Amino acid sequence: MAKVVRKHSFMKAPAKPPKQSDGAVLGYGRVSRDGQDLAQQRAALRAAGCTRLFEEKASGGRWDRPELHRLLDHLRPGDVVVVWKLDRLSRSLKDLLHIMEKIGEAGAGFRSLTEHIDTTTPAGRMMMQMVGAFAEFERAMIRERTSAGLAAARAEGRIGGRRKKLDDTKRREIAEAVISGRKTAAQMARMFGVSPPTVSRIVAAHVTTGAHSVALQRQHQSKNAGTQ
Repeated sequence: MAKVVRKHSFMKAPAKPPKQSDGAVLGYGRVSRDGQDLAQQRAALRAAGCTRLFEEKASGGRWDRPELHRLLDHLRPGDVVVVWKLDRLSRSLKDLLHIMEKIGEAGAGFRSLTEHIDTTTPAGRMMMQMVGAFAEFERAMIRERTSAGLAAARAEGRIGGRRKKLDDTKRREIAEAVISGRKTAAQMARMFGVSPPTVSRIVAAHVTTGAHSVALQRQHQSKNAGTQ
């Protein structure tokens, strides 16, 4: 009986396709100016399996982007956010860290096609944890700098808040000029570089303070007259 010789193939078996997520694959595309086209990003996101696209024309340095916030609010556990390039998500490192945190908190994944970043893999999840650690470190540093600045200001006898643009002398000058009719509120606003509503508030406060002072003076005079 002839012996059957089995030949062993040294070719590797084809890799199994990655397990698909139960969530939606959502694409985000952005260009900065109206003249730019989203076609290239749209085609790449569609080819990556995105079933829904969020697109807008806005600067990557801005946080107030309606479509970005609509995407973040739409996220559910198991979803995957896909961008053509990392800077499409944000050009600000601070905002980028915050966005990545929001995606992670929603239980969603993130993929950047150009940089080959994929947080649905073990290596990508490790990167997400590192991103969270850096974000927490940044917040701690901001709190520390703020506390140190406030402590130094208190030591020098200063308090927090924005300095007043107009001191008491200028406020009194504005109020008296408007009340006397020498200048209009608009003229004084231009002269001192403030808005007309600011001038109106200064005048109203001056009138209220003046009326209060007159009332106190009359009350004091009445008491003195009663004791005589």
